[in-house]
Amino acid sequence: MVRLDKKAKRLYVLDTNVLLHDPAALYQFEEHEVVIPMTVLEELDKHKNGLREIARTARQVSRTLSDLTNQVTFDEIQQGIPIPRAGGNTLGKLRFLCYPELKPLEHLEESPDNVLLAETCRLRDERPDASVILVTKDINLRVKAAALHVPVEDYLTDRAFSDSDVMLEGVRIYPDTEGSSGPWDQMEVEVEVERVDHHTFYRLEGRIPGDWHLGMLVSDSENGASFEAIVRELTPTQARLQLLTNYRHKDGVWGVHAHDSRQNFALNLLMDDEIDLVTIAGSAGTGKTFMTLAAAFQQTLDTKRFERIVFTRAPISMSEDIGFLPGTEEEKMSPWMGAFHDNMDNLLRDENGETSWDSGATRQLLGSRVQIRAPGFMRGRTLNDTFLIIDEAQNFTPKQLKTLLTRAGRNTKIVCLGNVGQIDTPYLTANTCGMAAVVQRFSQWPHAGHVTLRSVERSRLALAGEELL
Repeated sequence: MVRLDKKAKRLYVLDTNVLLHDPAALYQFEEHEVVIPMTVLEELDKHKNGLREIARTARQVSRTLSDLTNQVTFDEIQQGIPIPRAGGNTLGKLRFLCYPELKPLEHLEESPDNVLLAETCRLRDERPDASVILVTKDINLRVKAAALHVPVEDYLTDRAFSDSDVMLEGVRIYPDTEGSSGPWDQMEVEVEVERVDHHTFYRLEGRIPGDWHLGMLVSDSENGASFEAIVRELTPTQARLQLLTNYRHKDGVWGVHAHDSRQNFALNLLMDDEIDLVTIAGSAGTGKTFMTLAAAFQQTLDTKRFERIVFTRAPISMSEDIGFLPGTEEEKMSPWMGAFHDNMDNLLRDENGETSWDSGATRQLLGSRVQIRAPGFMRGRTLNDTFLIIDEAQNFTPKQLKTLLTRAGRNTKIVCLGNVGQIDTPYLTANTCGMAAVVQRFSQWPHAGHVTLRSVERSRLALAGEELL
C-alpha cells in the first residue's frame, strides 16, 4: 500500500481480481465512490465462460452489475449509480470509466494491467478534488502503480484476521503457580462446582476474560495439566466450563493417546456429540489426520454413531502437475490421499509395529465404510450420518468451504484440518483462506471448536527439519 493524505472524497478503482475474489466488493466501500473501468468489464467477459469456479464468479459479478444498471437511465449512469444497502439506505455510487482515446503509458506494452494503470492515471489527473485509489490483489501491479506515483491498496475486507499470527488458537493456558487451586485464582471470579450426568461443570461469575470464546480450552499447563475444561456457555460476567475427558492413558481413542493438553482437547472435540464442527490447525506431524481418523473409526465401527466416513481434500499439488489421471473418482483421488492411507496403516498396527488385523478383512471392512470423494462433485449432495473429513482446508476459498459445510445433513460431523502456513494456491493467503474464515466466524457458535496443535510427533529428523528449515 502506498500511503497518501486521503481527501474527503475518494474514488476506488477496482481491479478484476478484486471482483473475482469477492463478488460483493462493490458494497464494501461505504460512502465512497467505486469505479469500474471498461478494461475490467472486458476481462470479466473473457472469464465468464466455462464451468470453473472463476467462471461462475465472473457471471455472478455480471449479474450484480446488470441488476444495478437495468433500473436507471443513461444520465443516471453518467452521474453515478447509487449502491443500495440491505436496510434500504444507499452507500456510495458506482461509476464506469471509459476513455475512447486513451494515451498508453510510455515504454510499457498494452496489456490489461498497463491499460488499467493508464486509466487510473488519467482519472487521477482529471479529479484533483478527490483521492483516486487503485485497489488490486495483484502484487506486481501494486509495485508498478507505486513506481508511477499511483495511490494503490490491497483489498483487505476479505481478511478473517488482520494478521495471520493472531489467528485463534482455541487455547488459553493459565500456568499453575504454587498454592493455587485452579486457573481462576488469576481471575476476579467466584467458582461453583456441580456434577450433571457424570460430567463435572464449573460455573464462574465475575469478570470473565475478554479473549475467551465458546468452545475453547482452558488449562493450567501445556503438558501434564491437572485442569482442562471447555467453555460451554459465556457472557461478559458468567461462564460455564465442562471438565474434559483424559485420553492420555487407558481411555484412548482407537488405541490413540494424547501427549499434551492440545492433543487431549482435540480428541475431546472429535468425540464430543455436542460439537458438530471441528477445526484443527497445526504444522506437519502434529497428529491432525491421525487423531481424526482414530475418532472417525471409533465412532463409525465401534459405537456406530455414524454410518460412513467421507474423506476429501483439494487436489492441488505443491509442484508441477502430473497431468490427467485414469480411473474412477476414487482412483483419481488416490494420489492425493497419501496422508489418509499412511495414517490408516499406522492405526491398524499394534504396539510392536505389526498389523493387528487381517489385512484383507480390514480393507474390505473399511472400504465399505470409508468413501474418498473429490470436492468438486460434492455440490447438491446431503450427507446424513456421516463423519466428513476435509483435509488441507487451507487450500479452499471461503466460498468453497461454505459449499462443503452446507452439505451437512442429519447427524453429521465435519472436521477441517490444515495449516495456514502451507497454502499451495497463489490466490489465497493465511488471512483470506477458507480455514481462517471458518475459524473466525464459528468462534462464537456453541457447537464448534478449534485448536492449534504445537508438538510434532514425528522423528528427530522431522523435528530438526521443522526448526532448521
